[in-house]
Amino acid sequence: MGKTAFVFPGQGAQAVGMGQDVFAANERSRALFEQADAALGFALSDIIFNGPDDALKQTANTQPALLTVSVALLEALADKGLKPDYVAGHSLGEYSALVAANVLSFEDAVRTVRARGEFMEQAVPSGQGAMAAVLGAEREPLAALCAAISADGHAVELANVNCPGQIVVSGSAEGVQAVVERGKEEAGAKRVIPLEVSGPFHSSLMKPAAERLSGTLSQVAFADAAVPVVANVLAAEVTKAEQIRGLLVEQVYSPVLWEDSVRYLIAQGVTTFVEIGSGTVLAGLIKKIDKSVSVVSVNGQAAIDAL
Repeated sequence: MGKTAFVFPGQGAQAVGMGQDVFAANERSRALFEQADAALGFALSDIIFNGPDDALKQTANTQPALLTVSVALLEALADKGLKPDYVAGHSLGEYSALVAANVLSFEDAVRTVRARGEFMEQAVPSGQGAMAAVLGAEREPLAALCAAISADGHAVELANVNCPGQIVVSGSAEGVQAVVERGKEEAGAKRVIPLEVSGPFHSSLMKPAAERLSGTLSQVAFADAAVPVVANVLAAEVTKAEQIRGLLVEQVYSPVLWEDSVRYLIAQGVTTFVEIGSGTVLAGLIKKIDKSVSVVSVNGQAAIDAL
């Protein structure tokens, strides 16, 4: 029998109205939305269900919103008796994975990612940082181009290594613009698409946010993982509470090694990936990494009923 991994999406997967069907259908899921509102001291669930889109897109709202919906879907899944052999999450999704592995309580996680979002928004003044998706380039030449641009004084780095042919770069506005201009010629990119984001996430410019997050995380109780968590920073499994705490700080300014993480899971014998959360972003990436594995997206009550 092949093994199963539960995987959780990050920022960009959000949509107004997500999780509403599971809120209506499942008592334990409904309680989670209420817990989130109580933990944060405002009606996050109202923003999730009713928007407006601009409010949901604010990083400090997006992060707790996606976490809440993922964990609410996870709760609804519990009735099915599905148990993962591994868990992993893309960037913010790593916090959902840690709740699934009993490393963090849901309330601690939702308060932490709210703070994480605020720190990330505040780390770099608006307009000074940027991100762009680079399509069709290999990792090594793109990393070399980023290093050359950074050496000229305009920081830009690999931020998300998502799947073959899809890498996100992050850094100063000038650095990212230089990748937009030089990516085709010098790194073999087919297209470079600037992203609508509120900051240069997963770049060294996020170190001020990481320092503040470190202070927040030092106040939070961590337990050893009940199932191994494949960490973004290492693309390898971790189970020890203190190592996980340290990696969450590093994760803010380090690349998300998603392709490597999926390949690691497949090498451990994972044949089924269950994506738990809004949208189908991770399913698309996983299929581009390895067509032979099966991927199920659990993004609403209908998907749970169909399992």
